[in-house]
Amino acid sequence: MADVEIMQTVQTEVKKTKKVKKSSKRRESEVQISEVEVDATIEERGGEYTKAMDKDWHSGHFCCWQCDESLTGQRYVIRDDHPYCIKCYENVFANTCEECSKIIGIDSKDLSYKDKHWHEACFLCFKCHLSLVDKQFGAKADKIYCGNCYDAQFASRCDGCGEVFRAGTKKMEYKTRQWHENCFCCCVCKTAIGTKSFIPREQEIYCAGCYEEKFATRCIKCNKVITSGGVTYKNEPWHRECFTCTHCNITLAGQRFTSRDEKPYCAECFGELFAKRCTACVKPITGIGGTRFISFEDRHWHHDCFVCASCKASLVGRGFITDGPDILCPDCAKQKLM
Repeated sequence: MADVEIMQTVQTEVKKTKKVKKSSKRRESEVQISEVEVDATIEERGGEYTKAMDKDWHSGHFCCWQCDESLTGQRYVIRDDHPYCIKCYENVFANTCEECSKIIGIDSKDLSYKDKHWHEACFLCFKCHLSLVDKQFGAKADKIYCGNCYDAQFASRCDGCGEVFRAGTKKMEYKTRQWHENCFCCCVCKTAIGTKSFIPREQEIYCAGCYEEKFATRCIKCNKVITSGGVTYKNEPWHRECFTCTHCNITLAGQRFTSRDEKPYCAECFGELFAKRCTACVKPITGIGGTRFISFEDRHWHHDCFVCASCKASLVGRGFITDGPDILCPDCAKQKLM
């Protein structure tokens, strides 16, 4: 919106002469409007004189600077210390109205905006033709509009309510979108965002709380939002502190573990609960970390425990003979039979 600059063409003042008659003058860029007075008292000094511009003139000498017509007894305008009759002044110096293309005379108000001028009666909205005098208005493509017409035709609109942004309205902007302050709110809880943080998703705006509630990753165990430091197991998210052994609840994050029936176990608990046991040392054979073991019938051994019961030589990759609960290398078995 803009404010119009009003130029008052005529300002009437009282000017005194020796005959004490009223006169008017106008000041605008060194312009003065006056009416010439003939001083009859000067006739006694040998002729009729005119008193104007604080000087005495022969009546035939006080003339318009432009057309040389006598100004005695006439209204005139002073500009740049030169007198002009009203007609010449308006033709040479007066502005032309943008609306009607007529001269804006000295007895009319000259309303100006950005080097353009209007009669007071011509200063109208281009759309609805209402007077814009003393009202806010907008300008577009060399045309002037009242506030309502300008808003309806040109003003940007809120992406929330679709209404225009009135003059002085606070505007919230994000990328190519804009909202009234009250319309810039979370699409779920309708709380105004203001200067608080928010998360955009597709065409909607969410406050941090509602976004987490609706979209944030949640721990498969406790169902709470994972804000940082989570782990993934079988494509499911966990808090680090929630990813624990099913049996002893020790944390498994960063530790070796295995699973049984889709549940995670630390190596120790898995071995104690489910692993085969070595026939030699009776400790569990977990297989974690690529542990190698040997099975024979219903017995099992750690790789390092699969040795001759007599000479302790490794039997891995060699033939062996069972002797009750023991296993023997062929040499030790022969000696035992002899």
